[in-house]
Amino acid sequence: MELKRVVVTGLGALTPIGNTLPEYWENLLNGVSGAAPITSFDTEKFKTKFACELKNFNVEDFLEKKEARKLDPFVQYAIVSTDEAVKDGGFDFTKLDTNRIGVIWGSGIGGIKTFLEEMRVYFAGDGTPRINPFFIPKMIIDIVTGHISIKYGLRGPNFATVSACASSTNAMIDAYNYIRLDMADVIISGGSEAIINEAGIGGFNAMHALSTRNDDPSTASRPFDRDRDGFVAGEGAGTIILEELEHAKARGAKIYAELVGGGMSADANHITAPHPQGLGAKMVMTNALKDAGMTTADIDYINVHGTSTPLGDISETKAIVDLFGEDAYKLNISSTKSMTGHLLGAAGAAEAIAAILAVKNDIVPPTINHFNDDPAFDPKLNFTFNTAQKRVVRAALSNTFGFGGHNASVIFKKYVE
Repeated sequence: MELKRVVVTGLGALTPIGNTLPEYWENLLNGVSGAAPITSFDTEKFKTKFACELKNFNVEDFLEKKEARKLDPFVQYAIVSTDEAVKDGGFDFTKLDTNRIGVIWGSGIGGIKTFLEEMRVYFAGDGTPRINPFFIPKMIIDIVTGHISIKYGLRGPNFATVSACASSTNAMIDAYNYIRLDMADVIISGGSEAIINEAGIGGFNAMHALSTRNDDPSTASRPFDRDRDGFVAGEGAGTIILEELEHAKARGAKIYAELVGGGMSADANHITAPHPQGLGAKMVMTNALKDAGMTTADIDYINVHGTSTPLGDISETKAIVDLFGEDAYKLNISSTKSMTGHLLGAAGAAEAIAAILAVKNDIVPPTINHFNDDPAFDPKLNFTFNTAQKRVVRAALSNTFGFGGHNASVIFKKYVE
């Protein structure tokens, strides 16, 4: 069968550097850091006292207080970013076949705040299990797709993906495949995460995964810098609405870019550490290029996983140089995590949005907070340090890698009829 073409027709963003898509994009290009001291809990006894929290976000601006209380923050974030994407895409679902419109969402951890709060109440009591009836429905990851489908009356494919920090990229790949196999016309995909709480920060601190640069939070996320010391936790959501091309054209939709390939692989190496030679990272990019029918010469920009960890940045860069060869030196490479922090299961969606807008607008957002070169990295590579760079971006590749060795990559290119 002939595969359908899949395009991006709606975007929504709720991030530490912007609560709307335009604000997010503007602050990406301006190199704004979202890191600051944590405000949501007392960090006095924590090794890391900062994160990339949402700023000036009040869920009651979007949802009734009674309804919001029934939702974990990671679900609230998903609903808000999806509402923006639906409006951005000009969707009127009353005029569409909602049996062929689905929701596929990703989150790495889900309702950890709900779990923390409920168990805190339980263990403070006498052992009687006075559990909130919304405990389980607030916590489980797939509840996001349920809420979104109910809100808009969407009866197409509906499920959640979990692959740690690759979760929302896997969600996009699943959505892409359902549409190009003609099993759906439109799928709302994306990811959300809300782990800035005692359990999330304490847990990642125990793994020695987080930066502890408490004296200078705004510059703590330093991908590819000699003095990087771990990632900065972030929170938020990103929504990417994918649509079959002819369906989009028939309703006069605006088209941001075309999704042309997705790749997946496993490191099969370690539960948290990347493969030291980047074999899984190389394979996932190879698979994405093969799926897209493209070569390394066709890619102009890679939005890298680039977490600012000592091992991860080296492994990913080795994979790029090994796969791309001389074409690696023609690329722009950047890590937008230097600004947003690491949104974990939402990272793939937030960073894919950055890649899509780079393709649409021919400008590459920077990797900020670069102060000292690391001899571990090839100096001929263009990491787009500190300042956005204008260039023609014919196609962009976005990488996401998760604990457990999960790797996922997607490729977007300019839409041409």
